[in-house]
Amino acid sequence: MSADLLNRPLHELPATCDVLVVGAGPAGSAAAQTLARAGLDVVLVDQHAFPRDKVCGDGLIPDAHRALRRLGVHDEVMALAQPAAHLRCVAPRGSHIDVPGTLAVLPRKQLDLVLCRAAAAAGARMFAPLRFMEPLQDAAGTVVGARLRAGTHETRELRARWVLLATGAVPQALIAAGACERRTPSAVALRGYVKNDAMVGHITELEVLWHRRLKPGYAWIFPCPDGVFNIGVGVGQSHATGRDGHNVMQNVNLRDVFAAFTDLYRPARELMAGGTLLGDLKGAPLRCSLQGATYAKPGLLVTGEAAGTTYALTGEGIGKALETGILAAEAVQAGLQQGVGDAAVRERYEAALLALRPRFAVYDRANSVNEHPWLVDLLVWSARRNPQRLARMSGVLEETHLPGNLITARALARLVFAR
Repeated sequence: MSADLLNRPLHELPATCDVLVVGAGPAGSAAAQTLARAGLDVVLVDQHAFPRDKVCGDGLIPDAHRALRRLGVHDEVMALAQPAAHLRCVAPRGSHIDVPGTLAVLPRKQLDLVLCRAAAAAGARMFAPLRFMEPLQDAAGTVVGARLRAGTHETRELRARWVLLATGAVPQALIAAGACERRTPSAVALRGYVKNDAMVGHITELEVLWHRRLKPGYAWIFPCPDGVFNIGVGVGQSHATGRDGHNVMQNVNLRDVFAAFTDLYRPARELMAGGTLLGDLKGAPLRCSLQGATYAKPGLLVTGEAAGTTYALTGEGIGKALETGILAAEAVQAGLQQGVGDAAVRERYEAALLALRPRFAVYDRANSVNEHPWLVDLLVWSARRNPQRLARMSGVLEETHLPGNLITARALARLVFAR
């Protein structure tokens, strides 16, 4: 399927559909595919023509693999991706622990194209570039469609029985829909792609580093296919609450953090010194921990990173974006095909997201590492001396083990002094 078939011309946009999905990233494409496979009339729109770039770490952790299998695209993705067997946690003093997991890396430009094509192949009609401007509402306030804009002036109205917002971390669509509870992001990140064939075979795992010079954040190097590496830094809890009650950006310069990473970590320094930067370093906001948005309103569901599906500690969010997109689609499908009312659809979807909260809570607790990176030294020392502790870390990554705490001073004290 050619990319042109994904970017249908505006004159083909229908006046009505069953479901309008706004945003063709992982959550939106997963939702559109799921709904179209169920026989519903689905329109998928995105503000950018495909294929398009997306700032991301590109890491596919186990939850993403499971979702990709459900969508029937796992084999296609893995044929393009760079597989890895471990997540390497690098401590400030240089020691590390390799946590086994089902892992891979694929740039979002390729991944999102695969997912969008799968949605179109299932029957969803995709239009781009087309920007969501505001919802259409009936007299009772129920969302019944959306006003969309092509270019700078031309607008169209599309009526739908349900609208799904999968618009990512930028809050403008949420604000327009009256579903934004927090305008500022939870975290910010900066990443680049570096081509360096000499480093192939030297960096083979998904590496995440913590260090006092990176606080309150972290850094990563993920190996992509064809001698390309995704390298970046992220700052968690980037927007603190000021005295006036509003969230304000902390005084952190991501380029300075990136420079510190390449200065203190030899593999990063060698990667940059001997490689070619492909394009510019690009920054992006992150919305984490299932916070910052109203999940559902009459006629409208919010899914993916717009609903805060990124993990706080490491910034991984593709898997939960896919998963919540599927959950939103299943809730809407039940409403349209099984006679479940609007309120029941919203209740079902909200309950499904709340059931995911304990997993996000683990990463929230572990987020203390970004403020206190010396905790990673303790964690690595503890895991290296006890294989069972490493197995528990792998279980958290694979989502087969959900401890009450992961990386807190009290939990690590128990790890260190337990016999």
